[in-house]
Amino acid sequence: MNSTKPHVTTAGADPRLAGGRLTIDLDALVANWTFLAEKSKPAQASAVVKADAYGLGIGHVVPVLRDAGCRTFFVALVEEGLRVKAAAPDARVFVLNGLFADARPVFEASGLIPVLGSLHEIGLWSRANAASGLTLPYALHVDTGMNRLGLTMAEALDFAAAGREMPLLVMTHLATGDEPGHRLTRQQIESFQTLRTAFAGIESSASNSSGIFHTISNGGDLSRPGIAMYGGEALAGVANPMRPVVTLEARIVQIRTSPKGETTGYGATALLERDSRIAICSTGYADGYLRSLSGSGTPLRNVVPKGGEGFVAGRKVPVIGRVTMDLTSFDITDLPEDAVKPGDHVELFGGNIALDDAARAAGSIGFELLTSLGNRYHRRYLYSGKGA
Repeated sequence: MNSTKPHVTTAGADPRLAGGRLTIDLDALVANWTFLAEKSKPAQASAVVKADAYGLGIGHVVPVLRDAGCRTFFVALVEEGLRVKAAAPDARVFVLNGLFADARPVFEASGLIPVLGSLHEIGLWSRANAASGLTLPYALHVDTGMNRLGLTMAEALDFAAAGREMPLLVMTHLATGDEPGHRLTRQQIESFQTLRTAFAGIESSASNSSGIFHTISNGGDLSRPGIAMYGGEALAGVANPMRPVVTLEARIVQIRTSPKGETTGYGATALLERDSRIAICSTGYADGYLRSLSGSGTPLRNVVPKGGEGFVAGRKVPVIGRVTMDLTSFDITDLPEDAVKPGDHVELFGGNIALDDAARAAGSIGFELLTSLGNRYHRRYLYSGKGA
């Protein structure tokens, strides 16, 4: 799109019928990726679009990132990779979650690139290459401290010394990259530099979103921005420079007045300490608004006393009682009586309540909130093509 006015694309539930809406600002997404790409230099920036682009939709996210100049994508599953290829046929697409033997024909037909993380998987790939007469590329995942997927350092160095069929890319993943100054991050980066020497001349990647913001050493030739691209925090305890991408709003079903001394919601966990006005909104944990965001009545409230908040009529309002499957209540007593009405929307996170602040209130992280959002919301995708 060439106009400065955002173009609106809709998906999901009918806005007249939905209990809430998701607004996805694709211009902000592109601006965030462009910022991260610049910060990654001299490395090139890819984009992590696993979990259906963190819940925002591969079919919407990948085309705008492709138009912004992204040429490499990472997914978790083959099925996701096929959808990326459909949206960006010329892109390189790496599949992070390893290799099953019966998936080889799909890799061969689609051009997807597996990320191999064990000697077993390397053997499968090598034997399949020999049997087919095709030398298809792969990436090599090396574990430098995560203790999840990946060859051990010893296995990787032995592999490099043997001079076998070498990978297109060698990568590792930071376990504590979001905690500035953590000793494990420094150890992992040091191990990664050893890998880069052993696999000299081969493209390398260590920097995820948090790694892009680190100043220690070199994160390789290819960065892998994920959560920061979608507006989330990359580093804990540091001001977030990213633009919000997603705004979640719930629609008010009813406003009720309840007297002091009564309780509200399941378990009667919220005792009203004053005459109260309560806005009941049509969203709940079935929509991905986590039960742990409850204002009371969940174990987390013994550790993190404050639950979730909404934003409406220029004010933050607390969740009161338990978040239920389809409904969440907010205490709007402090708002003027005519400030809100049934049918209005309450922001749950977005421009006025940060994604990660909402996540902390749930005892969780922004990743979980984004990827939990259900399909009952009306979705609005805003895009002008300007990316700023």
